[in-house]
Amino acid sequence: MSQEKVKEDPVKLHKDGNTLCDSGKYKEAKNIFLKAAELYQKVNNFFDATSMLYKAGECAYMLKDYEAATELFLKSADLSFNKGFDRFGVSALEYARDCYKAMNKKVKVKETEKKIKEVKKKLEASF
Repeated sequence: MSQEKVKEDPVKLHKDGNTLCDSGKYKEAKNIFLKAAELYQKVNNFFDATSMLYKAGECAYMLKDYEAATELFLKSADLSFNKGFDRFGVSALEYARDCYKAMNKKVKVKETEKKIKEVKKKLEASF
């Protein structure tokens, strides 16, 4: 007898992650947000996928795991820019920059600030 796999609901995971995050359980929340991001991407809900990557990055940041946080914020930014969520992408880049600052990676801070300025300039030109 094969058990049918229970379909995971990204919206429920999203809410569970928020609850865990709000209660300071960042490690558990991060893992749930990553699972939700994966599920959202599978159904082509890229906005919520970028949001979940961002939230997972925030959890890693709160845990002072700046390497993981940077990676998650950059993934969120890349997906955001690929799907046209440029303002959200800028926020993710700003958080990645803060992670680089926390790790004292001055060159990465400058590179990231340059990219943020370029994107903001592009956004201003589109208005």
